[in-house]
Amino acid sequence: MNSPIGSAVISTIAQYCIGRGLKLFPQINGEILNLNQEDCRIWNRKTAEEFNLWAMNPETDWNRRNNFYDLQWIAFISYLIDGDCFLLFKRQRPSIRNPYTLRIQLLEGNRICNPNETSYSSGTVMYAENGNRIIDGVELDETGRQIAFWIASNVPQDLYDAPDKLQWSRVKAIGDRTGSRNILQISHDIRSDQIRGVPILAPVIETIKQIARYTSAELDSAVVRSYYSVFFTQLSDGAQMDLNAIGTESTETLDVSEMKLGSGTIAALPSGVDVKSLDSSRQSSFPGFVTELIKQIGASINVPFEVLMHTFNSSYSASRAALLQAWDHFSARREWFVRDFLQPTYETWLVEAISQGRINAPGFFDDPLIRAAYEKCDWHGTRMSLLDSKKELEATKLKIDLGLSTRQREAAEIMGADFDSNVEQLKYEEEILDRR
Repeated sequence: MNSPIGSAVISTIAQYCIGRGLKLFPQINGEILNLNQEDCRIWNRKTAEEFNLWAMNPETDWNRRNNFYDLQWIAFISYLIDGDCFLLFKRQRPSIRNPYTLRIQLLEGNRICNPNETSYSSGTVMYAENGNRIIDGVELDETGRQIAFWIASNVPQDLYDAPDKLQWSRVKAIGDRTGSRNILQISHDIRSDQIRGVPILAPVIETIKQIARYTSAELDSAVVRSYYSVFFTQLSDGAQMDLNAIGTESTETLDVSEMKLGSGTIAALPSGVDVKSLDSSRQSSFPGFVTELIKQIGASINVPFEVLMHTFNSSYSASRAALLQAWDHFSARREWFVRDFLQPTYETWLVEAISQGRINAPGFFDDPLIRAAYEKCDWHGTRMSLLDSKKELEATKLKIDLGLSTRQREAAEIMGADFDSNVEQLKYEEEILDRR
């Protein structure tokens, strides 16, 4: 993260995948629930407003610092840097502005570690009293299923907490009574038996470090070349360098280190002494070499060079191709994040909202199929940048005309807005104009 390239990778992916936060758009299945289109629309809007009431409140955060949309950004950044991030569901009494008890606590991946280990470890194995294996803080039963997570009271080796004060809490992955998740692991597995996540910079960390070192060396070289240095040389062997002032009978010998260069200065040197300047000319292959290394980094993490460096010097077609290729990667990571974090959180919140009677959902607790029909939703956020707004919007209109997309989806993805709200506002504005 101290390298500009490494920081660019993290911030660019987070900006396109999360941006200002992904918004909920409920899309219940009216066919299964025997609801008409208008009833579904009313239910969807009511549920979205209720969820936003909870999500926009900073009390959603256990630490009372960030709302749900801010927590998305923090969780995604932690997932990219550490390979995984953990979300702990907690409960607290409702308040005047927040009628729900559900709270979210984000945990640094380093806090999930083996008990009684006061330093970072990787791949170490311990055994619990029940015989289960504990690998990097994840407790597994004999079949390899996640049973519980061991959470340290603070990050090991934290400067503000002595190692001997660390305590560990065992949190079951799934509640015994409810069958719901108590803790979520936000990560993307790339192997079948993987237990912890892999940081996105892991495959390219050495290359990034070498670029940082090379950049620092080039910077030092440029600073040195900016100095104007001269050398006093002795022309004849064995002759004493006498820098006496010309025209005087003084025999005092001056120290070379006392000689200074000044603006508009004219100085005379004694016989046998010459001055030579330092040749600062130097050919450097820095730009081309670093560019090729960054292209390799971009290829490894599926982010084209143009998008990673925010440099679009090619044609419109080439720039758009780079954005489309990057967007495929961003869309995939967004989907993973939705499945790991947003959807389970929404389902947990929906259970409480229905239990409190704030949302009407007959049959929700009776049939898993009906429950899934109520839980169906979409999450939309920042879309790919528009290089040519006219061309992009014409393509959007064509997709809608061909039935490949909907106005609701395009409004959410392009502007992050709700189509129904747009229609109502436009209708109101037209009425105002008609009265004038």
